[in-house]
Amino acid sequence: MDLVFRDAEVVDGTGGASYRADVAIDGGRIAAIVKEGAAAGCQRPTARRVVDAEGLALSPGFIDMHAHSDLALLRDPDHSAKAAQGVTLEVLGQDGLSYAPVDDRTLAEVRKAITGWNGSGDDIDFDWRTVGGYLDRLDRGIAVNAAYLIPQGTVRMYAVGWDDRPATGSELDHMRRLVAEGMEQGAVGMSSGLTYTPGMYAKDAELTELCRVVAGYGGYYCPHHRSYGAGALEAYEEMVRLTREAGCALHLAHATMNFGMNKGRAPELLALLDEALDAGADISLDTYPYTPGCTTLVAVLPSWASEGGPEAVLARLRDDETAERIRHHLEVLGSDGCHGVPMDWDTIEISGVSEATLADWVGRRVDGWATARRLLLEDRLGTTILQHVGHEENVRTIMRHRVHTGGSDGILQGLKPHPRAYGTFPQYLGRYVRDLGVLTLEDCVAHLTSRPAARLGLTDRGRIREGYRADLVLFDPETVGAGATYDSPRTLPTGIPHVLINGEFVMEDGRRTSALAGRSVRRTR
Repeated sequence: MDLVFRDAEVVDGTGGASYRADVAIDGGRIAAIVKEGAAAGCQRPTARRVVDAEGLALSPGFIDMHAHSDLALLRDPDHSAKAAQGVTLEVLGQDGLSYAPVDDRTLAEVRKAITGWNGSGDDIDFDWRTVGGYLDRLDRGIAVNAAYLIPQGTVRMYAVGWDDRPATGSELDHMRRLVAEGMEQGAVGMSSGLTYTPGMYAKDAELTELCRVVAGYGGYYCPHHRSYGAGALEAYEEMVRLTREAGCALHLAHATMNFGMNKGRAPELLALLDEALDAGADISLDTYPYTPGCTTLVAVLPSWASEGGPEAVLARLRDDETAERIRHHLEVLGSDGCHGVPMDWDTIEISGVSEATLADWVGRRVDGWATARRLLLEDRLGTTILQHVGHEENVRTIMRHRVHTGGSDGILQGLKPHPRAYGTFPQYLGRYVRDLGVLTLEDCVAHLTSRPAARLGLTDRGRIREGYRADLVLFDPETVGAGATYDSPRTLPTGIPHVLINGEFVMEDGRRTSALAGRSVRRTR
């Protein structure tokens, strides 16, 4: 054999009780599992390398169901932000905005629109235009594996533009074709950002038609739905109804209940989902184990202010009369970009800027509209924020649910990113398993491995079984934890010495190796 983990406590991803065993790896796959006390005559495996795993837990690699590493994987071959957490697969193309499929115009526009998420991309050679081309680019070698969701907002940008209107018949046909081509080229589903323009301009009938295409290829729909604040339950119900009509599986992105009116209301959300699940709906969800959210500052503006694209937004912000209308909508009426809730500027913390001259703002709270307007203009919409609007009791309640999976929603840009980008998975294992007992270790590992693998349709990942790919994490249950904090958000976790992808060490003795063992993971029919 190539490698044996000797005397590991195997947490196999099924949710069943852990067991002590030797696990042998050969040719990038799990070749043998010999449990302690195996029948007489069952020889312990030998290998060219043996790792003493006494006192350590061996689990399948963690799957980040909501990642924003679309350019980071190309920009930073090291990518320890995820590799050091034990993440072996990320799902990209989230929130309806990413870089394929595009034409030249759409690529230029989407790069401006999500500079705050991924940087400007000036350091990237955008030598692709299709979903397949992007996945081929990943296949040249990346730090961890990656799957891709077709971004519905980008598709609408390509076929319709930035207008707030229904798509014409020919435009809808164009969007259908783009989605079908993306699915044929290996995408696992489609995402939406229904508080982000231009994706939010799509009505339910349009989304349903695109979901029917996704369903035809066995994919799933992953919406950032229309509100996590005012009317949140109605927004969840809309997505359940829409996907059931389309016959499409549903995966709810960063599913939580935020803002003051939703404190303690997570049980109402779970009751809504349980009713649909019991009636036969195919639903899953992901969350991160923190209370603040993270997005771009421009995202909180009312949707009418973003019609026409980034340059139109900047023009409106420069005009005093229009800027005052935006302020009134934000502070008095409640912007649809801010989930229908009147803005409380005290909840907004600057986490990153694109212009170096504005770096002193990072870590500070926004003190009102005048400051926000200045930042938006001077940073050309590139400012990212933390939004302190979550509730711990909601976070804990939702993570216990039977269809819950883990997703970091990790934005890696900015001087002070959300610590979830570097800490989500060890935070689950350390704080919520060991320290608080919200989940058992076995149950938590299932949330982070086999459940997401099932949603992605993967038949050889997400469990420790003979023949499965050797995407594995060896960690210490007594010391594993997130090093990242709000003050030091780029600190790597503790207690995770080894991470393997396809049988190759990407983390060894707690340090990143030079391996680029990750590749695209494509859905097949």
